[in-house]
Amino acid sequence: MTLSVHPVTGIGEILPGDDIASKVLDAMAGGGIALANGDIVVVTHKIVSKAEGRLVEVVTDDDYRALAASEAAQVLRRKGAMIIAVTRHGFVCANAGVDRSNVPGNGAVMLPVDPDRSAHRLRTRWERATGARLAVIVTDTFGRPWRRGLTDVAIGVSGIDPILDLKGTTDGSGHLLEVTEVAIVDEIASAADLVMGKAANIPVAVVRGLDWERGEGRATDLVRPASEDLFR
Repeated sequence: MTLSVHPVTGIGEILPGDDIASKVLDAMAGGGIALANGDIVVVTHKIVSKAEGRLVEVVTDDDYRALAASEAAQVLRRKGAMIIAVTRHGFVCANAGVDRSNVPGNGAVMLPVDPDRSAHRLRTRWERATGARLAVIVTDTFGRPWRRGLTDVAIGVSGIDPILDLKGTTDGSGHLLEVTEVAIVDEIASAADLVMGKAANIPVAVVRGLDWERGEGRATDLVRPASEDLFR
């Protein structure tokens, strides 16, 4: 299996109310990308949030902190100006996902209200327009406990199950796998980020060549239940 990741350039700045499904298709056409069966379209949540109007002006740092607190369902930790919060979706992340990077002026962007629904809408539009069988992943950048550096993860999913469950299968040595679950959509999100980058203003990529099964899971399926969480 050979995996390829193709950045989608030329999308431009997204404004509230923009039809990002059409804008992305136009940019793909301009870049010579034609969606095909099995493609996975990876979209950073920033353009989804902007199109859905999830923007707020924050003039001061206090404004930003207040906005992050208002987006948090629960605050787990505080360190200086930063909070580690549980969002209303159940994700655990810094400042409840509120971010000021790649936002013009004094704006701050919040997570989509329902990223899984946003992913589903995009997949439906693109499948109807192209006739291809697709999956869509909406991503954000998260830090990780005990490891330095950031990585992209899936916060919205449509058309593909977020977890590849290997329990009951055997490894290369014939050993039975009893607990192994792979967060395949997070791996895809990180692979796509390698061609999008944080400063390149490329918010969409197409991942091609991966063998995946159609599924109806949601990104919230990745959230570990509190009863299984050893660290809260």
